[in-house]
Amino acid sequence: MGLQIGEAAPEISAKDQNGNDVKLSDFKGKKVILYFYPKDDTPGCTAQACNLRDNYESLLNNGFVVLGVSVDNEKSHQKFIKKYDLPFPLLADTDHAIVEAYGVWVEKSMYGKTYMGTARTTFVIDENGIVSEIIQKVDTKNHTDQILSKTE
Repeated sequence: MGLQIGEAAPEISAKDQNGNDVKLSDFKGKKVILYFYPKDDTPGCTAQACNLRDNYESLLNNGFVVLGVSVDNEKSHQKFIKKYDLPFPLLADTDHAIVEAYGVWVEKSMYGKTYMGTARTTFVIDENGIVSEIIQKVDTKNHTDQILSKTE
């Protein structure tokens, strides 16, 4: 994987579920949890999103902004957010620019077939836009604890 702890996080620009432009630089001065997940409304991705939702106040109290990213489109994100009452924005990376910039668009295999997909990865970015933590072995049901234990 390309991006390392201590490096500047690549700038991103994408539409959220409501078609609003979101840039990483909009959050300068705040800590950002930028989490990449494979697909809206699948079991692991739902467990991860709901864990972040259930602990959202705690994350906010620790000074974090939460941004989810997948290659799904805005409409898919809207349905996912509505179904699970997610309080944070999901960015639509339909052109794969963000997953490529962060090195999480990788070859995967399932049932003997290989395909390209998003590696479930979370980047914690500090107030100055520097990657302070990378979580590659995401525990979808306890993701908030993983993040907080690495950043305290």
